[in-house]
Amino acid sequence: MALVARRTRCGGEAPVLLCSGALIAPDVVLTAAHCLAIFGEAGPYEVFLGAQLLPEPGPGGRFVRVTRAVAHPDYVPATHAWDAALLRLAVPVTDVVPFRLPGAGDAPVAPGEVVRAVGYGDTKDATRPAGQRRQGPLQVTGVSGSAFHAGPAPAMTCVGDSGGPVLGGPAGSEVLQGLTVSGDVACRTEAVQVRVDALADFLRPFLAQAPPPAPTAPLPRDALCRETCASDADCPSGLLCVSAGDAPARCLLPALQAGTYGAACTEDSACGTQGMCARLEVDGDAACRCFTPCEATVDPSTPGDEKPGEKGGCDTSAGDLGATLAVLLGLFWRQSHRRIPGGRFRA
Repeated sequence: MALVARRTRCGGEAPVLLCSGALIAPDVVLTAAHCLAIFGEAGPYEVFLGAQLLPEPGPGGRFVRVTRAVAHPDYVPATHAWDAALLRLAVPVTDVVPFRLPGAGDAPVAPGEVVRAVGYGDTKDATRPAGQRRQGPLQVTGVSGSAFHAGPAPAMTCVGDSGGPVLGGPAGSEVLQGLTVSGDVACRTEAVQVRVDALADFLRPFLAQAPPPAPTAPLPRDALCRETCASDADCPSGLLCVSAGDAPARCLLPALQAGTYGAACTEDSACGTQGMCARLEVDGDAACRCFTPCEATVDPSTPGDEKPGEKGGCDTSAGDLGATLAVLLGLFWRQSHRRIPGGRFRA
């Protein structure tokens, strides 16, 4: 799987690759903890299943929303010790077989063993950019209690492969031996992996947890400017309950201010001059809906034209760069107000 930042707009928004990941249960993905460094544990994420993520998702690829992210409690960013994180998916993946975790009968990874790394990261060939799922062999060069090192055989992991699976064992009975976390800057001589068999105490409780129940009576999507929330369970699916400063908590889509969600749409033009087509869910017939902010700019040339509760709409004239910056700034700002805890990056 690929870990991506959650997409906000419908139509024309390229996915932002953060890392790779490994499906270890129908609704659980294992990745690297440093992959959460930008947005934190409370950040908005999706995972992508498919062979091609970039430059655009290929045929058969699909996204699944992440509802929870947890980094290993002993993770040390400076050294990549215990550099692991778990993601809970909004819906289980039923048509992909999860990787097999190491068991008591599996031999631990050993020096000299050839392993197989998988990821969506960079290559040494500029004509083959990141965003394609690739694989290749590495040879284990050293093993410690919680990690192992590997060198080219002849493949190597690189930027974008972090969190991706490293598999060992006989063909047809491979086991998830490690996940990529670091390496040399040039991606030529050293790859560092966290040992999955050393993560048992971290994995077991998370895998045993039942996913939270779906909201039974969420707030109406068209009343979110009037209604406050106490928790995410109060919000329609896909929205989070966020408090901005001293203002009451509202149900928000990450990177957008408070607003209402109306009719289904496919592009901004369907939402009028004061709206935009926002991605409320990752897929489905009603995934994209017209968003109107609670407070928005008013055309100063026509004062008094606005109606109660309609103080204009959002400006959708900004280019892709502007939209991306707005997303990032909104994420950084909201993460601190939601008050959910959160070296070298080989993201």
